[in-house]
Order: sequence, then structure tokens, then C-alpha cells
Amino acid sequence: MTAEHSKKRNVSNGMNRRVFLKAIGAGAVSLAIVGCARKKPVKRPNILFCISDDQSWLYAGAYGDKVVKTPNFDRVAREGVLFTHAFCAASSCTPSRSAILTGQEIWRLEEGGLLFGTLPAKFRVYTDLLEAQGYHVGFTRKGWAPGRVKPSGRKQNPAGQRYESFEQFLQVRPEGLPATNRAGKPFCFWFGSSDPHRGYEWQSGLKSGMKLEDVVVPAFLTDSTEIRTDICDYYWEIQRFDRQVGQLLQILEATGELDKTLIVVTSDNGMPFPRAKCNLYDYGTRMPLAVRWGAKVNGGRVVDDFISHTDFAPTFLEAAGLEVHEEMTGRSLMNILLSDKSGRVDTERDRVFTALERHTLCRPNDVGYPSRAIRTHRWLYIRNYEPDRWPAGGPDFESPHQSIYGDIDNGPTKTYMMEHKNDPKVAPLFQLAFGKRPAEELYDVSKDPAQIHNLAADSTFARVKTKLRKQLEQYQHDTKDPRIEGKSPWDRYPYYYGDYWKRAAKRGD
Repeated sequence: MTAEHSKKRNVSNGMNRRVFLKAIGAGAVSLAIVGCARKKPVKRPNILFCISDDQSWLYAGAYGDKVVKTPNFDRVAREGVLFTHAFCAASSCTPSRSAILTGQEIWRLEEGGLLFGTLPAKFRVYTDLLEAQGYHVGFTRKGWAPGRVKPSGRKQNPAGQRYESFEQFLQVRPEGLPATNRAGKPFCFWFGSSDPHRGYEWQSGLKSGMKLEDVVVPAFLTDSTEIRTDICDYYWEIQRFDRQVGQLLQILEATGELDKTLIVVTSDNGMPFPRAKCNLYDYGTRMPLAVRWGAKVNGGRVVDDFISHTDFAPTFLEAAGLEVHEEMTGRSLMNILLSDKSGRVDTERDRVFTALERHTLCRPNDVGYPSRAIRTHRWLYIRNYEPDRWPAGGPDFESPHQSIYGDIDNGPTKTYMMEHKNDPKVAPLFQLAFGKRPAEELYDVSKDPAQIHNLAADSTFARVKTKLRKQLEQYQHDTKDPRIEGKSPWDRYPYYYGDYWKRAAKRGD
């Protein structure tokens, strides 16, 4: 590593991402490191990444929820670090996972920024970088998905080689060199559950002993028996994911490798309910996150710094003693993990950025609902680039595989709100979740945690809105977001669902 390169990397650790990216300039990003050079020798940890599917941050015992039982997530948080302000890069499965693997914002990843897209091989992923440096890498269940791998030019799923289980993965683990890990090669394993993604078994939560009266219904949803029941069923699947995490912890304990393993437990995007998943409000982007690493990380801490899922890739590389690639917009969490502090640890982590492009094909001409957002401790600012489009999908548009309002997952809550949309108690909430939105949204999260009172048109907050808009646009400029240049390539990319992409190709789309 050259002296100049070392200087730049040190700068990145002490500055926020916006300042860092501006400092290194566009040329440095394009001149990314070839390979993944080792820094001074370190005792490389195993890495266990556990990711649920559609779980908003509040729904774990460690965050104070009184209904859902998550003893294993709570244990990781208790024996490690609980993060209160972790955010996915996109509130949609595939692009969220693309950002995790590459350490980059979704707008830098071309087709990788879409549901049912592909992740071009030119975008390097931390799994391949670790495998090239001797790690045993693999995943089970839902890895990078949904989408097609073949068009990307990759030979396997970006999350690694697929295994039937964690046990099988460990059974075929190669022998390690004594100087690295006597139990075998260090491993990097992705456990991707499909819980709590829909569909749910109706009343599974109630049958397990949950009580409707204990459920706290988010302020943007209608409070009804049907919706409370639906939330309990959602809870039940979160608990199933938590039990599966517990099984992985037991295996690590049995092999004596629990404290040698950097364990991360999080989700990919928010709950599959109206105005949550596929939205840039907190219930769509704010994620549960707990990290444990034996004696290496001081446990029992709660950290309020802003964390982006793009930070995982550089964290894993640094933990393994490898250089973080310059194209990664994320920042390593190692300075926080190795700290003994709680609260706000890194003063530069005072904001986070999220995005959304096309989710399902639920609008004419197969277009998406492009949005960008900046979130600070007090404010959420959202820029909607196509306010004339329906954010949840068209109310009268059905594609061959998608129902109306297609960006909202089908289920009892969606059905209830659609059937009762003319009820005076439901109508305002229906409009919030299903109706059109203005080009700009601004929410005072400290007073409006559910983010339902848009202040963007209030002149009282004009200066705040202008400041946040400029900060968002500066970051977009620094990270080369095509949207800031008036470009929108995402609507033209194939949608690899069933054989739809074949029909689109035949039409010449």
C-alpha cells in the first residue's frame, strides 16, 4: 500500500462519507485497488451474518417490544452492541442485499439496484474478496435474491456457494493452517431466512399465546382486530427466525468457536405492511442490528450512531485484516465495535442515506417510484422524483403477475384498508399509504416518530428543508447518483421474474 493510499484511508476513518468521497475525488473511486491486499497479520475472525426478511427495527425484545420474544437476538445485543439507528440502503430485498455485499449505495450498482435484477460481476462483493484471501465462504436459504445470477457474469450467487445448512457448510470446511485458525480455515457464512416475509399462517401468533390487546399498532395503520391479528402472525415468524439464530449460536458454542466469530444479526428491509416496506420512512428502512465478537467487543453497549448496511462489507474486510476498497461508500464499524462507549460514539455518523428505484411491475410501462432520503437524529427528508406516479402502484393497473397497489405485499392488512378506504377512520391512513405524494416530504421525527405529518409545505421549516435537500444532493453528486444528473436507467433494465424478462426481450424493450 502506497503512502498516498494509506493517507486517504486514514482520512476516510476520520471524516463522514460525504466529505471523504469529495476529498478523494472521482478519479480515486475509479482507480480501485486490484485484489485485496493484507495489512499487518491479524487473528482473523469467523464471520456469521444472519439476515431476516422484512423485519422493522422495533420488533425485538432488546428494543422494548413486549409481545415478540427474541431471546437470541437479545443475547447477541446483551453480549455485544445494540444499534438503535441502523438503516438498510434500500427498502426492497434485492437492492438492499446488493448494497450489503458491495458496500455501495444502490444507485451505483446499475441493475443491482432493483428487485428481480442482477448484480453485474464488475461490482466486487466482500464474499469473493474474503474467499480470495483464504476464507471458507457460503450461504444457506435466501442469499442475494430475488433475481438472476447468470446475466451478471458471475458463476455463483454473490453471497457465495449455497449449502443446505450451516452444519453442512462446517462439515466441508477445509483444514486451516496452524498460523491462521487451528479449527479450520476462517469462515464467512450468510444465513438468510425467509422470515418474516409474507405469506403468514392466519392466527399463528394467537395460537402461540400472543394477545391482541398487547399489540402496539403503528400510527399509520388502522387499529382493528384483523390488523392486530396480522401483526401477531408477523411476530410469530420473527420468533421463528430468532430460534434459527439460536441454533447457529449453539453450534458455535459446541465447536468452541462462538467467541472467535464476529456475529451480525439484522434484516434487509422493513415490515411487509402498507407505508413500511418499499417506503423510505423508518418502518421501511430502519433495521434491527446487534453485533457480538467475544472479548474483542465490549458488551452491554447501546450505540445511537447512524449505521448504513453499506458499512458491513468494509467492516468485514477490516476485521479480516484486509484493505477496504475505495469504491465502497460504506465505512467500517470497527472504531465503534472496539470502543468502550455507548450513545453517540463517532460524531461523524450524524446522518444516513436511503433510496428506492423499481420494486415490482405495478405501473404502466413498468416504471418504478424513484426516491432518495436523508435521515438525521431529528429529521427525515424525502425527495420523490416522479410525484405523478402512484407510490404503492396503480389502483387500476394489474400486470400478469401483480395485483393492484403491487408494491404493497398482499395480506390481511392491505385487504382491510382497501375494503374500508371510505370509512372516516381509515380514509386518512389509506391516503397516506396508497395515495400520491408530493415531490418533497419532511418529518420531525422527534415529534412524529411514525412520520405521518409532512412539513415540507410549511414555511416555518423552509430553512431546514433547504439544508437537508442540499446535503442529500451533495452526497448524490459525490457518489455519482444518475438521478442527480437527470438520468433514469433503471426503468429500462430487465425484470427477471418468471419468463417476463423473456417476453420483454422479445418485444425489444
